[in-house]
Amino acid sequence: MTPGPTDQDLSTAGAYVTAGTEFVRDQNYITTRITADGRDGYPVEPGRYRLVVSRACPWASRVVIVRRLLGLEDALSMGVCGPTHDKRSWTFDLDPGGVDPVLGIPRIQDAYFARFPGYERGITVPAIVDVPTGQVVTNDYAQMTLDLETEWTAHHRDGAPDLYPEHLRDEIDQVARAVFTDVNNGVYRCGFAGSQESYDRAYRRLFSRLDQLSERLAGQRYLVGDTITEADVRLFTTLVRFDAVYHGHFKCNRSKLTEMPVLWAYARDLFQTPGFGDTVDFDHIKRHYYVVQQDINPTQIVPGGPDLRGWLTEHGREALGGRPFGDGTPPPPVAPEERVDPAHTAEAMAG
Repeated sequence: MTPGPTDQDLSTAGAYVTAGTEFVRDQNYITTRITADGRDGYPVEPGRYRLVVSRACPWASRVVIVRRLLGLEDALSMGVCGPTHDKRSWTFDLDPGGVDPVLGIPRIQDAYFARFPGYERGITVPAIVDVPTGQVVTNDYAQMTLDLETEWTAHHRDGAPDLYPEHLRDEIDQVARAVFTDVNNGVYRCGFAGSQESYDRAYRRLFSRLDQLSERLAGQRYLVGDTITEADVRLFTTLVRFDAVYHGHFKCNRSKLTEMPVLWAYARDLFQTPGFGDTVDFDHIKRHYYVVQQDINPTQIVPGGPDLRGWLTEHGREALGGRPFGDGTPPPPVAPEERVDPAHTAEAMAG
């Protein structure tokens, strides 16, 4: 699959509506890992790598949240692409001159081609780039957060939470697989369905899983154990986009998130936890989906709603107990250079 004018939506690794078919995500990523022992040729080294993201992308947002919760900002710098892109690549159009100030490139495509000339798979974010060579190391978003949690521990901040505790990993992995299949990817299977039958299947699976998650979370504050884990991060990035994008744009319209009381309260609890809502850019989210995905929204009109004031209301989830950061502490305030544009927050975009 060559990145070019006739193939893929780069945000979703090949997401296009094809009549008569069911959406199948291309999951062939660059699986090189950055590890403490450097067994893949890339050892953990503070300052050596640059994380490239877009705040519009749910897969990239996972890494943004985990990096912030763990306090890896000084060890792993971050470049932020704009919310829209063309068929070639995500671009650094938010930076002066449209060039990333660390990598010196206008497109993340350049880092992919530096390592793999003519790279023929999805040029996606998140990606981690080796700064000295300018070459992409990995775009394997699922492994990326796990490695930040387990391989970068020497550079975690004091008080960093354990997002992937060893004694809960099997359960976290099990829950995360179900969330990915039916929710994270399930909304895309609805939105990019090429037939009524494939849409109906995806729709039923999505809301069946959301109902099951509601039942699970009715009696416990977090998905696994009594603290925030990797599983919560993975579910949150879909829930925070649900009413703004997936309900209408992807036809996931049995219920809004605001009409599912348990999940709505759970999502607000996380949103109001340092490290979650302070990484969310609602303007970027809406502009990306409604402008880039022209096969679903050919007019590229970005809707004005929804009213986002509800994200800031009380959720009452503290009554279930739990300790958000376990034995750790909340992350400090976001560094000024990494703050979301104040005009793009829930408070500013509320009505």
